Amino acid sequence: MSLREEIKDGRLYYPDEEGLLAEQRQYMLLLKELNGLGPDDGAKKSAILKELFAEIGKDCYVETPLYCNWGKNVHFGNRVYANFCLTLVDDADIFVGDDVMFGPNVIVATAGHPVWPELRRKGAQYNVPVKIGNNVWVGAGAIILPGVTVGDDSVIGAGSVVTKDIPAGVVAVGNPCKVLREINEKDKEFYYKDRKIGDFK
Repeated sequence: MSLREEIKDGRLYYPDEEGLLAEQRQYMLLLKELNGLGPDDGAKKSAILKELFAEIGKDCYVETPLYCNWGKNVHFGNRVYANFCLTLVDDADIFVGDDVMFGPNVIVATAGHPVWPELRRKGAQYNVPVKIGNNVWVGAGAIILPGVTVGDDSVIGAGSVVTKDIPAGVVAVGNPCKVLREINEKDKEFYYKDRKIGDFK
């Protein structure tokens, strides 16, 4: 099995292989170019994101700076909004559905290291994909860890550390992140505490 096959398979590996680092450097240069663009460079940003990511859907908006380990393992659906300082540790695939919103300073990580000290000292690593469903809102400063799936329509509260799968249609918060409640009929009436949605459409 080749190194790249081992990486995709979630096996332990050492990421200091020369060919791997040279390939990653190409993506780092693209990322640097992206982060150097100004607010009026929308067309150029879109072109770089199409080159950087594995997939990016229609009408996505990514604030810079953006941080990725690669970029090539990121799959964005349509109408994804990423606020400032989104960090995508995409040593494995990160799948993001349609209509997903990321608050500022969110981290999505697919890479981990063994607990055993000797292996960690040598730099051993493994990667497990992350999947974020459609219409998910990930609040500011949340961290989503390797192997996690977040179900459609759910909300991840600001500052949460998501260590396990989150089902669809819930509000989940905390460290570790746990389901607080299901999204319900009251959410159709109130958008923030006692503030009513009313006739807003």
